Amino acid sequence: MSDEVQPGYVRVRLDLSYDGTEFSGWAKQAGGRRTVQGEIEDALRTVTRSRETYELTVAGRTDAGVHARGQVAHVDLPEGVWREHHEKLLKRLAGRLDRDVRVWALREAPSGFNARFSAIWRRYAYRVTDNPGGVDPLLRNHVLWHDWPLDVDAMNEAARQLLGEHDFAAYCKKREGATTIRTLQELSLEKGADGIITATVRADAFCHNMVRSLIGALLFVGDGHRGPEWPGKVLAAGVRDSAVHVVRPHGLTLEEVGYPADELLAARNKEARNKRSLPSAGCC
Repeated sequence: MSDEVQPGYVRVRLDLSYDGTEFSGWAKQAGGRRTVQGEIEDALRTVTRSRETYELTVAGRTDAGVHARGQVAHVDLPEGVWREHHEKLLKRLAGRLDRDVRVWALREAPSGFNARFSAIWRRYAYRVTDNPGGVDPLLRNHVLWHDWPLDVDAMNEAARQLLGEHDFAAYCKKREGATTIRTLQELSLEKGADGIITATVRADAFCHNMVRSLIGALLFVGDGHRGPEWPGKVLAAGVRDSAVHVVRPHGLTLEEVGYPADELLAARNKEARNKRSLPSAGCC
């Protein structure tokens, strides 16, 4: 599939962050629900005084209630619009957007860049505390409270078994025609001095509900309901397990998106569009 920028247009990269508490996710929806994409596209149309809505493509669509600190998107703007407005666009967007969403950088993207398909990894953090007193009220929209003591060492032992390329069907909400094969590059947990346990999850891409399902399984290990081997057995079984809970979205933040060197963007863009399959086992 070609991803050439149309003649007369400029591809612009946006770096942005948002508090997902009051949003119905990233993607525009019917029925007038408030979404991050809808807010930014409306603001962009207003501040450039355009009649047309310029559609954003995002690195990772986040669900309702999920936050982002290092989200990346792109938009193709007419050359005239970009030339006229780009110097003041950042400040004008800051004046137009609500305080729970911010665009931090706007720049012309290098050749071959696609915010979604050029990415080589996405890194999320999920934050949870087992503090008997609950969550600091100032962090209540960003940290999950788990009311059982958690064994972080047992959770890390379980997490190591999930690393690598696998079919994560057991941890994904199935979507017709979409693959559930992913490469999980990092899954580790660390408890800070403040008592907050931060799970770092990095993969080439994620299927729907994957991070929140993985965390749900690890919490079951951490509080002693299952042994450290259980999440790996669920993965190998390849089917949804009713004991794997999709934890609440507010503990999840998209922290960063990684891209290759500029000269490799186009190749990655093409590669990422291919539907993946796992190598079949040899017969002998």
